[in-house]
Amino acid sequence: MFSRRNFSQESDKVEINLSPMIDMVFILLIFFIVTTVFVEETGIEVNRPEAAAAIQLDRNSILIAISSDDRVFYGGRDIGVSGVAPIVQRLTLSQSIPVIIQADSGASHGLFARVYGEAKRAGAENIHFSTER
Repeated sequence: MFSRRNFSQESDKVEINLSPMIDMVFILLIFFIVTTVFVEETGIEVNRPEAAAAIQLDRNSILIAISSDDRVFYGGRDIGVSGVAPIVQRLTLSQSIPVIIQADSGASHGLFARVYGEAKRAGAENIHFSTER
């Protein structure tokens, strides 16, 4: 009536195919690499002034730094005031990206005003000043 099967022989034949899982992991890896937002740093360290009220901005923004010796940097390069407008125009063509000016506390206010004006002239809608909390 009842027959016994030998399960030990059948369990030896079971295999798990991992190649679809490896393919899926590679596809996810490629997806995350492609969709990652890369932030280009200013390339110099500035001593930012303190502010009582501060807000946190998106990581996708244009960072422009003004050093204490009144030099303007973007991506580690000294671009000067005349280089601000072309960079802002190029980066804001497809979408509105905020511009963050990181000015050293020893930088002149006149240079900050000129950099701000160049970014505004280039079409930047959101221009912010970076400070310490």
